[in-house]
Amino acid sequence: MNNRFENRVAVVTGGCRGIGKSIAIKLASEGAKVYALDYVIPNESEIFCDNPEIAKNVKCLQADVTNFTSIENCVNTIIEEESKIDILVNNAGITRDNLLMRMSEAEWDAVLNTNLKGAFICTKIISRPMMSQRYGRIVNIGSVVGLMGNAGQSNYSASKAGLVGFTKSIARELASRNILVNLVAPGYVRTAMTEKLNEEQKKAFIENIPLKRVAEPEDIANAVAFLCSDEASYITGNILNVNGGLYL
Repeated sequence: MNNRFENRVAVVTGGCRGIGKSIAIKLASEGAKVYALDYVIPNESEIFCDNPEIAKNVKCLQADVTNFTSIENCVNTIIEEESKIDILVNNAGITRDNLLMRMSEAEWDAVLNTNLKGAFICTKIISRPMMSQRYGRIVNIGSVVGLMGNAGQSNYSASKAGLVGFTKSIARELASRNILVNLVAPGYVRTAMTEKLNEEQKKAFIENIPLKRVAEPEDIANAVAFLCSDEASYITGNILNVNGGLYL
């Protein structure tokens, strides 16, 4: 087992399913103690993953990233147990797709609150202990549609585009404290959400990808792990596209 993250404490939002779960497993597999924050967490009887050596390094906490008090309580619990937080991955996100003329204010607000405000809240709270210890790695999970747009996803695209500006601004603010802030922008990833598409829709997506395949959640997790590692110690304020060439 590679121990790049031995003695590191990581927080992954939206960390109990999909891409977030893969990120949590990747970091835990390399020695990190991972706290997976999610709105819905597994039952105590459920194991986080099949490998017990990895699963023992992950703890799930119920949290609402749109609620300042909820995140503050989680962070206080983590600091009490671990005395520090070294890594934050702002992965929590939702979609409420609709064409602009049909999109409700509630659909707009729900996506912006979770995807963008959630990253603001978590970063604001967790950057405090990082600043005190003069070390931190923050990775925001954006999207290819935050760079190129997508019809029917103006709310989602806006939230992910907002994360780009947020990433670059916070990278400038926190660099002097040795806190690196970067963004990973996935393309089409095989998740429960994308598996709901019919075969015709999937084929249309893949036709536009030069590599002619979708990403697996592990592809995104690998990119996140790199940015959290010492190998990326001179990279901050950057956008890492992981999209198979969909957007160049």
